[in-house]
Amino acid sequence: MKSKFLFILVLFALISCKDQTGEYVCKPCDLPCDELTFNESGICPHCKMNLIKKSDLLPEKELILNEINIQDGSGKFLIDGGFQEEKQIIIHYYKPKNLKSESPTVIVLPGAGRNGDEYRDAWIEKAEKYNVLVLSPEYSERYYPEFWSYNLAGMITDVEINDERTAMTDFKISKNPNKWIYNDFDRIFNLTKEKLNLKTDTYDLFGHSAGGQILHRLAIFKSDNKANRILSSNSGWYTVPTDRENFPTGLKDSYLLEKEIDFSKNLVLFLGEKDDANETRGDLRHSPEVDKQGLHRLERGTYFYNESKKIASELNSEFNWKLEIIPNIGHDYREISKAAANYLYELKK
Repeated sequence: MKSKFLFILVLFALISCKDQTGEYVCKPCDLPCDELTFNESGICPHCKMNLIKKSDLLPEKELILNEINIQDGSGKFLIDGGFQEEKQIIIHYYKPKNLKSESPTVIVLPGAGRNGDEYRDAWIEKAEKYNVLVLSPEYSERYYPEFWSYNLAGMITDVEINDERTAMTDFKISKNPNKWIYNDFDRIFNLTKEKLNLKTDTYDLFGHSAGGQILHRLAIFKSDNKANRILSSNSGWYTVPTDRENFPTGLKDSYLLEKEIDFSKNLVLFLGEKDDANETRGDLRHSPEVDKQGLHRLERGTYFYNESKKIASELNSEFNWKLEIIPNIGHDYREISKAAANYLYELKK
């Protein structure tokens, strides 16, 4: 009781003398520290949440389209959808205090929740440690309403699903690459590079769950990108680069053949060891076509890697894809994000 009383006294003292001009706040947490502002980024000393810029709390309607203002710490900006100009994408960013022109950039793709702000936050500690610029796109359901407009990057249209919403019964394949979101990542990097005068010519990609689905398909369908390393993490299911299975679980009827796949890209299947049959987090799709890949994410990711390696070998193609199984991690985007940051940047610190 005494400690609680002292805590309240300290908070009221801080609130009474707080600097209203401070740029940073904690995310709303229904505690008195919601009223505090801070002059520097860091951790709220009371609720222990990451501090963010006041501007990061602005609703989308108050952001100015294509006005990119990146300052130290957390924030966000709004860009158009590129070739799909009628759409918009929020970019949540974290810029470490000591970012240099030669520092690396990572684009982080969230899962099905499209919660780019929380995925960005999961990288803040490592971003400061390794001096990495973090950009996390939020593909809101307002502009990308169904899973196929995100997980499948807009590669299918006119989708019909069964009454139980467990399977697609009919759809059309969009063979116009300008309609796919794969084009956004180079563009996001280029816009940021120009704004911050970065000297790097490449960036890294990390995607978890639905974000991982996007990235393994990026390596297949748009290998001509500026990404250096692509970490596809804990995907629910895969498009296997084979002509023997129909799209989207294979290539048949898509515009690409397996002999046209560039297996030389640095794609890493970054899987949690415990994302197995005992994992209950996240929705996992089941159908005869998908269950052929395995009954859980670890099995499916391993299947995808092994089948891809076999196909590349049959084609005598250079194969640079890798499989990394991370111990003691399940379908946890925060923990797998930390592991991904260490994997990408620990030797570069």
